[in-house]
Amino acid sequence: MLDEIYEVSFQIIMHGGDARSKALEAIRASDRYEFEKAEALIKEAKESLKKAQEAQTGLIQKEAAGDRQEVNIILIHSQDHFSMAMTSIDLSEQVLRLNRKIQALEQRESQRNALEEQS
Repeated sequence: MLDEIYEVSFQIIMHGGDARSKALEAIRASDRYEFEKAEALIKEAKESLKKAQEAQTGLIQKEAAGDRQEVNIILIHSQDHFSMAMTSIDLSEQVLRLNRKIQALEQRESQRNALEEQS
């Protein structure tokens, strides 16, 4: 049983880490106003998070069915990865929205300056 917990834990770590990395990459793309790329990366991050969640759900279902799971540091570490991935995805979506607003404001300011120069 311990081997199964390790295997599931490492699946959560792997997919959660991938999701977090993709989310942070999306933030960097968004900062460059590469919005389509950022959206694609967020989608990839969510797909990786879903894989991590599926692994996690299996453990939860076993626990709920009465099959007690041994908690160890690797399992705890995997839950940290999972939580950070969720938070990173939420953050990347918010940064994307903010960067779109910033770009729109910059474009309006640029247009306003161009009109003033023409006058």
